[in-house]
Amino acid sequence: MACVATAAVLPLAGCGASKPAYCSDRTNLENSVKELTSLKISGGVSGLQAQVNKIQSDATAAVSSAKSDFPSETSAIKSSVDTLASAVKALPSSPSPKQIATIAGDASNALSAAKSFSDATSSKCS
Repeated sequence: MACVATAAVLPLAGCGASKPAYCSDRTNLENSVKELTSLKISGGVSGLQAQVNKIQSDATAAVSSAKSDFPSETSAIKSSVDTLASAVKALPSSPSPKQIATIAGDASNALSAAKSFSDATSSKCS
């Protein structure tokens, strides 16, 4: 009952207050990194570059909104996404299997960093 009464007086405070801004940024980053794993080969390098650009944008937003609360996790996101983006930008139009393997490893690192961030923020964002 106290929450109902308080909610009528202070609709923006207490009793299930809204989640931190980084929660939606976290979800966007998770989704864009997951989409990387489902890219079709037919999209080629340009499709990969477009998805990595989206990941970079979502990572920048997540890092910006959460770096004061989660400095080590956001640092890992920035580092892994920057590495992935640099590798993808360096790809020729017809990459070799070795280059593709490097990208896969970099993507795995970015996914791992996003997962660590998600785990660290889960209590604030659930």
